[in-house]
Amino acid sequence: MSPINLAIVGVGKIVRDQHLPAVAANPDYRLIAAASRNGTVDGIDNFRSIEEMLSAVPAIDAVSLCMPPQYRYAAAEKALAAGKHVFLEKPPGATLSEVADLEALAAEKGLTLFASWHSRYAPAVEAAKTLLSGTTIRAMRVIWKEDVRHWHPNQEWIWQAGGLGVFDPGINALSIVTHILPRPVFITAATLEFPENRDAPIAAAITFTDARGLDLAADFDWRQTGKQSWDIVAETDAGEMVLSEGGAKLSVDGRLVHAAPEREYPALYERFAALVKAGRSDVDLAPLRHVADAFMLGRRKFVEAFHD
Repeated sequence: MSPINLAIVGVGKIVRDQHLPAVAANPDYRLIAAASRNGTVDGIDNFRSIEEMLSAVPAIDAVSLCMPPQYRYAAAEKALAAGKHVFLEKPPGATLSEVADLEALAAEKGLTLFASWHSRYAPAVEAAKTLLSGTTIRAMRVIWKEDVRHWHPNQEWIWQAGGLGVFDPGINALSIVTHILPRPVFITAATLEFPENRDAPIAAAITFTDARGLDLAADFDWRQTGKQSWDIVAETDAGEMVLSEGGAKLSVDGRLVHAAPEREYPALYERFAALVKAGRSDVDLAPLRHVADAFMLGRRKFVEAFHD
């Protein structure tokens, strides 16, 4: 099969740090175009809009969409309507309904739609899933705390309605939890802390359970300075499992049992290529559904204003 002629839309930090190196290292792809209001990629054709790009470069086979989620539906609909396979950065959209519509359109067109969750491809996630599948889980705690000023300096879109706020990183934790747990969970209560000058939360405390009464709680916070915390801790009959550093390391009762080099985005693009070749889609909305449920069920608490 010839390489997939790929275009990228939304050239920002995550594209430069992760997408471009992953694509360059994968022989299944040939990057031939990019569209962005604020960035360009050297050595290929660059455009200001996806409409201009799709019109000018008909050889594009697939499009990777990396703009903020509030703007992703319109771009994805245009790409699918033009007969292009679509890779969606996380979260796949601003609402569940718009992603469901894209999934139906992709099926109608016989195209691949991939809702990517990069944290599921962290080195120790599959090992954690295997461990939990073979034991009884008594309780789980998710601690996902980081410094928004470090990771998202001066990015206003994340504080706007639809930008998700602290759920932008928190959805990474949810993507892991929904992948490694043997049964589906659902939210029972949530408290969302909104800065008085923002439309998206800066912190969230959430409790979940499942059909068997699992004790699961998550604590998301964007105000942490110093060492960042991306940990999932489970009390099980096999011991205390700690999936740490965003899924990079797995320990049981304090003993490191799995660690490997990080290659989340290379694995995502390998998955996308395999889906395109097989003529299939992968649109798991469980992480985004939990975010929607938290906003639906959550109690709002207003806290001091946030300024970059």
